[in-house]
Amino acid sequence: MTRFVTKLAAGTTALAFAVAPGVASAQVDEKTGPVAYANAAAAKVGEGEGAGTVVTETQKSPLKPGESRLSQDRNLLPKDDGEKKAIGANYLVHLGKYNADHSPYPEGVDSRDHNVVATLKDTNVPTATAETNYALQDVTIGGTSEIDNTILALDKAKSTVECAGSDKVAGTTTAAKIWVRNAEGDLAEQEVPAAGGELKLTDLPFGAPRDTDPKVGIEDATKTRSDLTVRPISEFDSLLRQTQWRNGELNAAAGWLVEIVTHVKDKEGQPVEEVKSRYVFGGVSCSIPENFKPADPQSSTPQVPTKIPAGAISPENTGGGVSPLGLSLLGGGLLLGTGAVLTLRRRTVPVERKR
Repeated sequence: MTRFVTKLAAGTTALAFAVAPGVASAQVDEKTGPVAYANAAAAKVGEGEGAGTVVTETQKSPLKPGESRLSQDRNLLPKDDGEKKAIGANYLVHLGKYNADHSPYPEGVDSRDHNVVATLKDTNVPTATAETNYALQDVTIGGTSEIDNTILALDKAKSTVECAGSDKVAGTTTAAKIWVRNAEGDLAEQEVPAAGGELKLTDLPFGAPRDTDPKVGIEDATKTRSDLTVRPISEFDSLLRQTQWRNGELNAAAGWLVEIVTHVKDKEGQPVEEVKSRYVFGGVSCSIPENFKPADPQSSTPQVPTKIPAGAISPENTGGGVSPLGLSLLGGGLLLGTGAVLTLRRRTVPVERKR
């Protein structure tokens, strides 16, 4: 029987709330009031009981006007052994600043801090933004430089939402450029899909985020191929999120959804396994009650930034969800996970993949 464990990744660096000056004296309702969330990156590998999920630190807007901002310490997914056990160690997501001598990006992509923030305005209007560059690598390619392992890159990816009223609930997802390692093995620029559209490529020369279970069969990396779909998110249910990441009567959502189906084959070219993986880059949302009306701006004392120390929480019964139970509200804002929230399963030691 498969056994699930949900926990906070231990040893994660403490994260701070960068709180902007608060201006309204009354706080919004924690359960039904206006709220926004911002997440840098999340991943789900596999399906059903065999799936592993990692949701990185999610910022939640404060109950009083101010903001909650992601620490620059988060620049990789997975970033530690716990996250690798959940979703596999073959894929690596880069975001934020990078070492210019070992860039995973095509030429011209700037190294810069990410901007992942959930805000409650002084009018009680919730907004969220996730803005950075993304590079997704298959590290088993074994290239001579970082960019040789990159299978997908997004330059100036940005997702934003604002919920300002019943007729003013909106989200946008944009990027300046997108590159995908194509069927010929080249990292080639593609057309950035607009809202309602998608980019779909098949028979791409890279493998799965995790290794094949030895009981299923030994894969051959030279014959294994993947199909990739990238599209902007506009619906709340497409986000990968913790259970505390709630919606409301009126919602907006944005972000980049990356879906990969890997057709694992053995050296005879026979199918061994099909691995489905899903990534959300820059997932953001906001929610308001149906009768919401912005408040009149007021003045008050600035809120004090609050640090939440890292820690591990292992609920006895999670039902397979991704829920950081036991976290308390500090400093008017809540960080959904001092480290990433992850769901993992025990499986046999993976087979070493060679290219």
